[in-house]
Amino acid sequence: MKPSVFLAILCLGVAAAAPFPDYSLDAEWEKWKKSNEKAYSPEEEKQKRAVWEENVKTFKLYNRVNGLEMNNITVEMNEFGDMTAEEMRKLMNDGLVLTLKNGKRIQKRGNVKVPKTFDWRREGFVTPVGNQRRCGVCWAFAVAGSIEGQLFRKTGKLTPLSVQNLVDCSKSFGTNGCKGGKPYGAFQYVKKNGGLEAEATYPYEAKDGLCRYRRERSVVKINRVLVVPSNEDALMNALVTHGPITVAIDAKHDSFKRYRGGIYQEPNCNSTSPNHSMLLVGYGYEGAESENRKYWLVKNSHGERWGERGYMKIPRDQNNFCGISSYAMYPKL
Repeated sequence: MKPSVFLAILCLGVAAAAPFPDYSLDAEWEKWKKSNEKAYSPEEEKQKRAVWEENVKTFKLYNRVNGLEMNNITVEMNEFGDMTAEEMRKLMNDGLVLTLKNGKRIQKRGNVKVPKTFDWRREGFVTPVGNQRRCGVCWAFAVAGSIEGQLFRKTGKLTPLSVQNLVDCSKSFGTNGCKGGKPYGAFQYVKKNGGLEAEATYPYEAKDGLCRYRRERSVVKINRVLVVPSNEDALMNALVTHGPITVAIDAKHDSFKRYRGGIYQEPNCNSTSPNHSMLLVGYGYEGAESENRKYWLVKNSHGERWGERGYMKIPRDQNNFCGISSYAMYPKL
């Protein structure tokens, strides 16, 4: 039996919806709807407004209690602000199952010299931020992103790869479409399937579908999957020497859903239970270089309105914060 880690789903705690609207929030509600391009039927608006108001109160209190502004991090009412806890569970049910036994582990490269800051976006390795929408396929976006980087390294051409191809076709490798999956299984699918299509020929639909992969349209093949040792030195070495890395973090906290910017300082983040896949693309530090201002730069799959235009800064050199180095891997073409 292969050892597997079954991780809790990501959920958002929201209080019961208020029966009457708070009219003092009318202007804020209209501004939020406009900025997030929301439109509802009259009946739906009542329900969504009530949920939104409770979320507003929850996160204003969260900011105040946790002093997030003082720590240079903010949470905001982003596009998920009108969603209940159950709706968020369905959206964020990434259900990661991370099996690492058969991955070929790379070795730490001793005293590899690495720069103080690094960002693969500047080298052309990273495609635009995607949006998984109401489909729990963070695992597929993170896998596609890592393969995209390796394909760029090989060809010099940045080609967005088909997330939907992974969603529809990799179920026999331990993935479960919009209900979650394991990155390692998705990599194995591409390896044993003999390829993966581009986004252009197999576009994203944000739902499960029948496999429509056609070998003649494949744009990339991979030969093996390498698993990075679970420590931040090895993670940095792998990132700098190879390219963007598929990682997983603990993202079940309210502050993650509403993250807007700054170095993420969730006090309850757990390094042993990652449940959300992201793509590691770089690292750096804010202000003077010090232990508590260093960060990892990760690409999310919730669109550019989330975080810093779709990206997040995770604390670096802070005991594997949120599990950033626990389940890191990348392919070799």
